[in-house]
Amino acid sequence: MPQSARPDLSQLPDPRALIFDLDGTLVDTVETRIEGWLRTFREVDLPADREHVGRLIGSDGKRLAKEVAQAAGGTLDDERAEEIDRRAGELYDELNVDPRPLPGAHELLAALHAGARIPWAIATSSRAEQVLVSVDALGLPSRPLIVDGSHVRHAKPEPDLLLLAAERLGVEPARCWYIGDATWDVLAARRGGMIAVGLTTGAVGAAALAQAGAQATIGSLVDLHLELASRGCVDAPPSL
Repeated sequence: MPQSARPDLSQLPDPRALIFDLDGTLVDTVETRIEGWLRTFREVDLPADREHVGRLIGSDGKRLAKEVAQAAGGTLDDERAEEIDRRAGELYDELNVDPRPLPGAHELLAALHAGARIPWAIATSSRAEQVLVSVDALGLPSRPLIVDGSHVRHAKPEPDLLLLAAERLGVEPARCWYIGDATWDVLAARRGGMIAVGLTTGAVGAAALAQAGAQATIGSLVDLHLELASRGCVDAPPSL
């Protein structure tokens, strides 16, 4: 895993807006997500491999349930997949009692919030009722623009969430950077015509993110903060 990808970021055109994934990108909740899904699959007697589930985190929940069922030699119709997805969300809510921001997340978002030089939003496949606990853990003065899975018909890897966020920010998709930790984030960004920045804080590494199409990969949001500060988009991190 590279410690810094600022040389890669420096080759990208200036962003007019930033859109962030949530789980594994801004808050350290990927393992909680995985555990919620594994408990759900145990409840419904569906064999599931932790590594497989980890690679699927960030995609649409119904798709995740169907792919796990298929790997176990079964199938799920839409109604059953919806039930499993909803139950996984319930168990996640029970587990997600103390989400923590990932390194650099609070500082970067606070700088974006205070500076008002570049608009930003969160676009996540999560259900609406699962989002606010994690967003509030970021410790911002007010909640940002959030587009969640309830706002669109198709979640990631389809680009609908990201395109809606760009529309609400009033910025052309091609001028947006989408930052996410999963291959599904990268795929959604590329399908939406956005610049995909992969973050190696989730369940997959830099190679998988690059293979999915990330134009740059970074080890933490500190790298992104430093690059944006060098472009005059935000103030530098407090420690510098």
